[in-house]
Amino acid sequence: MHVDVGGAKLWFDVEGQSVVPDGTTMRSRPTVLLIHGGPGSWDHSYFKPAFSHLAAHAQVVYLDLPGHGRSSWGTPSEWSFEGCADAIRLFCETVGITAPVVFGHSMGAPIVLLYGARHPQQPAGLIACSGFAHFDVDRLVEAVHGVAGAEVADIARRAYNHQPVKDVEWDRVYAAFGPSVPDQAMLARRRRNLDLAFHGAQLTDQLDITEQLADIRSRTLICTGALDPITPVDAAHEIADHVPTGVAELEIFDHAGHFPWLDVPEKFWSTLVQFIRSLQGRSSG
Repeated sequence: MHVDVGGAKLWFDVEGQSVVPDGTTMRSRPTVLLIHGGPGSWDHSYFKPAFSHLAAHAQVVYLDLPGHGRSSWGTPSEWSFEGCADAIRLFCETVGITAPVVFGHSMGAPIVLLYGARHPQQPAGLIACSGFAHFDVDRLVEAVHGVAGAEVADIARRAYNHQPVKDVEWDRVYAAFGPSVPDQAMLARRRRNLDLAFHGAQLTDQLDITEQLADIRSRTLICTGALDPITPVDAAHEIADHVPTGVAELEIFDHAGHFPWLDVPEKFWSTLVQFIRSLQGRSSG
């Protein structure tokens, strides 16, 4: 489905009911809004079918960010993290979602954190999964070295410094993202906006939202895999250290990489469901 949001067409999909029969009444359930990674190279599709698990507990909304997937792409030079954060607010207002729980993965995590900082009254809760508040290539390369060795770390340094690498070389870096990664069939489902990828990568290099995290008011679950070299544990601690005291909750998934729902599904889903349930009374569809 498409909806006009601030002059752009955003694509979204919905799974699960927002209100369900409960005896003689209709009971509201929370709405979980999913924000994917990127920039330019991912869309909502890699969340499917795994995130259907949440539909038993909440209404799940999949959103393609501006410039991504099935949403309108616009002009790459006009894309920004702040623009995506504001688009989340406008999207929720447009389709009538109140007090959402907003989940962001990888690049989606800093976007969700920015959204929470810029619009603190809207969300019931935030989930920053495998994310970062500022992108540190040296930290990433060191973590890749730890899990995959010096040769793969060198490829990662070249790739994340926007130097050319061969596909076969990148495959070695991608394999180091974690014990399990989206397979070729899942990757083929993406609608990639490669015109945005380079501009988005440059903005990622410059990103530092650590000071803005102090403006977050919603409870925030920060989670990452202990084996994730792309957004390593230090990046999760950095977020937790800058979100206000009493708001942040940190969860490190042992034996998991950048896509923890693929590596430790039982622990991942139980953690998310527990967090969503703990927000009961603050969130509604």
